[in-house]
Amino acid sequence: MGVKIVDTVLRDGHQSLFATRMNTEEVLSALEELDKAGYYALEVWGGATFDSCLRFLDEDPWERLRKVRKVCKNTKLQMLFRGQNILGYRHYADDVVDKFVQKSIENGIDIIRVFDALNDVRNLKQAVDSTNKYGGHCQIALSYTTSPVHTVDYYVSLAKEVEKMGAHSLCIKDMAGVLLPEAAYELFSRLKANTKLPLELHTHCTGGIAEMTVHRAIEAGCDIVDTALSSLAGGTSQPCTEALQYALQGTEYDPKLDIKMLEAAASKMNKVRDKYLANGLLKPKALCVNPNILKYQVPGGMLSNLMNQLEKQGAMDKYEEVLKEVPRVRKDLGYPPLVTPLSQMVGTQSVMNVLTGERYKMVPKEINEYVRGLYGKSPAPIDEEVKAKILKGADVKIITHRPADDIEPEFEKLKEQYKDLCRSDEDVLIVALFPEVGQKFLEKKYNPQPQDEVVEVNLYI
Repeated sequence: MGVKIVDTVLRDGHQSLFATRMNTEEVLSALEELDKAGYYALEVWGGATFDSCLRFLDEDPWERLRKVRKVCKNTKLQMLFRGQNILGYRHYADDVVDKFVQKSIENGIDIIRVFDALNDVRNLKQAVDSTNKYGGHCQIALSYTTSPVHTVDYYVSLAKEVEKMGAHSLCIKDMAGVLLPEAAYELFSRLKANTKLPLELHTHCTGGIAEMTVHRAIEAGCDIVDTALSSLAGGTSQPCTEALQYALQGTEYDPKLDIKMLEAAASKMNKVRDKYLANGLLKPKALCVNPNILKYQVPGGMLSNLMNQLEKQGAMDKYEEVLKEVPRVRKDLGYPPLVTPLSQMVGTQSVMNVLTGERYKMVPKEINEYVRGLYGKSPAPIDEEVKAKILKGADVKIITHRPADDIEPEFEKLKEQYKDLCRSDEDVLIVALFPEVGQKFLEKKYNPQPQDEVVEVNLYI
């Protein structure tokens, strides 16, 4: 049985390379060929696509999904779902999570990949239960990182837990691209021996090792791997689909993809890539290898953010100092994986610690909330002295229960509140996740303002 392939070109490919700016027309341009190529699934939705459609592209994300589903007759459609955060940036009530899962499946999604930044399985449970309830395939993704806590035993223990929760498959989500080949072999060998779930690997090429890591994972029993069509492969994206097909052709792992269909799809997607290279949204740097991420164990996007913050402060001379501070802050905070939103939070705190000259003198609101348990359980205990400094001795309630337990049901209230604006449950979910941006989008969609008439006058009569 060959390895199965999930192609990310229509979601993570452009999210990683040019901020998820591909529009629906471009997504559809090569879809017929991709649908006939023999993939296990196409990742087409979720992640930042929902936000980007509304905020930058003036498109209805639900309409995109329906259009993709209409074309895809042969291939499963997959999405990325941030557990209790859904596709937004806070925890939502269980009824909103449930409704979002229901509508995602109704509109065409087959596989929902659910993850939590902290690997706090309590933040996954509602999404898992709802996916099973509505007949979808629920894949739980575990955020991969390295620390004294994040051992192979840690991931094996979590795998057993999510199997009991009702997951249909398990993904190791190496969002920073720091999983080394031999570590992958050991991890997947152990997972294979301890769980019956199909195993998948998602990694990034940023550090220059992804192809080697994917190959070792496959040899260890990984069943499914994420790749990106050559047009949007490499750099901060995933390994190249066609290259992997050629490498495994004729072996026991042969994915048996249709190379002609891949080539036809790539010739169309190359035009999309070239457009974004030309307009500057796809920066050549995003296609480069950065082995520093392996040295510092910091995602490529986080390195860029740190540089930008320091440049704005005129403090680029502090770059090395900040990079050394990142692992210290991470240790203080209980080794959170460096994935959105925690990568931004840890990075900002590291910059503040260095620039103020006193550690935790200034603390972002999000770090304060994290320490109070509002994001979930930290992988390891937070340093008590650091906790006291962040909370400044205030008598603050620290929660140890699931954060969403404190959120009252929201969906019906929102439906009533926006009944004059929203025409469907999908519209209500748009406003639920992105209140300001969503309202503006729906007002423009349903009540378009007439354009001012432009009268041309020839001044050279």
